[in-house]
Amino acid sequence: MLGRSSLFRSGRAAALASAFALTATAVALWSGVGGSSAQAAAGVPTPDHTVVVVFENHAYDQVIGSSSAPYINSLKTNGANLTASYALTHPSQPNYFALFSGSTQGITDDSCYTPGFSSQPSLASELIAAGKTWGSYNEGLPSQGSTTCSSGKYARKHNPWFGFSNVPTSTAKTFAQFPTDYSTLPQVSFVVPDLCSDMHDCSVSTGDTWLKNNLSAYATWAKTHNSLLVVTFDEDNRLAGNKIPTVLYGQQVTPGATSATTYNHYDVLRTLEDMHGLPHAGNAASGKDITGIWAP
Repeated sequence: MLGRSSLFRSGRAAALASAFALTATAVALWSGVGGSSAQAAAGVPTPDHTVVVVFENHAYDQVIGSSSAPYINSLKTNGANLTASYALTHPSQPNYFALFSGSTQGITDDSCYTPGFSSQPSLASELIAAGKTWGSYNEGLPSQGSTTCSSGKYARKHNPWFGFSNVPTSTAKTFAQFPTDYSTLPQVSFVVPDLCSDMHDCSVSTGDTWLKNNLSAYATWAKTHNSLLVVTFDEDNRLAGNKIPTVLYGQQVTPGATSATTYNHYDVLRTLEDMHGLPHAGNAASGKDITGIWAP
């Protein structure tokens, strides 16, 4: 039998162990709230700024290696190229919702949805909840936060953020509001060209020139400012198994890198989430990070 002093020491040790366990649990729980302590997942970098540009309705071989897209191919040459990148479905709108929220949110066509119809998690709501910054820059948007369905060459079907009640409409800006001081950009932002600039109604050459004219200065800046440019497409031309171009460029990207791993919109979303230690929205939870292209 243990003596009284032994019992006391044993009880005190157990109490201290229990207290330490509770403290560790509390710290772990606290670190998951607010986001200031969230860290990038292993294997992906944490860019200071990431800009994702989404083009429209062209297959991989229509852009990569094409003389009609010299600027995108220069980004590929000096950045990273995903040679097995795929969209998820047709037509456009469900793909945008999938890329943004890990789910098509029941959207199956390009018709106008009711603004704020979903309260499900998305990249934007996760960033905001973690105390990080988010924004979108939408060419042709009539005014900041406008939820209009269409206006001239602008189409809301390419702007899924308006579908979520937990994403402030004020974070949706016109492309004219894209800053010239790139250090003032949100930590993550999407850029959506209008129906001509995005290659939907106009040529690959038109879209490539638009990208060069409007975002080459950011790309150059990103190369020396721990930032990232992602260029991808919503879907293919319905003739290539939904294989699309996806190119990444920036300081953390190994120049000339390629990956033949099969990736889709859910994987791109998961990678963006993991860069900032965020939870995973919808099907991003079962996706995988883009790896093998990052600079050491």
